[in-house]
Amino acid sequence: MMKHLCLGLVTVVLFAFVGRLGLAEETARTISVSGQGKATGPPDLATINTGVVTQATKASAALAANSEALELIMDALKAHRVASKDIQTSNFDIRPEYKRGPRGQQQQEIVGYRVTNQVRVRVRNLPDLGRVLDSLVRAGSNQISGIGFSIDDPTGVLNQARNRAIDDAQSRANLYAHAADVQVGKVISISEQVAQSPRPQFVGRAMAMEVAGAVPVATGEQEVRATVYMVFALKDRD
Repeated sequence: MMKHLCLGLVTVVLFAFVGRLGLAEETARTISVSGQGKATGPPDLATINTGVVTQATKASAALAANSEALELIMDALKAHRVASKDIQTSNFDIRPEYKRGPRGQQQQEIVGYRVTNQVRVRVRNLPDLGRVLDSLVRAGSNQISGIGFSIDDPTGVLNQARNRAIDDAQSRANLYAHAADVQVGKVISISEQVAQSPRPQFVGRAMAMEVAGAVPVATGEQEVRATVYMVFALKDRD
């Protein structure tokens, strides 16, 4: 009696093991692919670096002149309704200027001081950007650099790129499965990699904003890319 019971248990365990093995083999039939998608949209935010460089024989004099000039720049930004939250100091530097020899070599004697004060500015009203640049120069800014464009809220454009990336991954999976004479089954996993929280860049065609009395500016288009990684189950053809 005990012997038959033990044999029965062994048989049940064996069938269970074989069943799990078959399930594992079926689950192991997968295909992993990646898909890429991109989308573009017009930028609605410009970022610029602007500031003042002043020089004087004394550090205090150079700093005073710099501060006075920067106040005029801040007033110009406020006149264009640039919010305080969109103005941030990005660089402040005071350094000595040394006497130069007849061949341009630096000597030990300090002949003056150089003060640099820069702010990073976000301009949300892009049609006014040309006028803002013109006003900054008129206010005394002698340093303007790093102008770039971006999308303040890229969610909509990013979702377009994501959808296209998924379509691309599914298309690749179907292509490979067809070549292998199998079919794509259910999705097992999805993960993504977003190429950027879009950094300012010029992409695509340029749209010139030439306003009378303003600096001509080309905003271009902003490109967002997304990559998805998908794993699909495979099954035999129907």
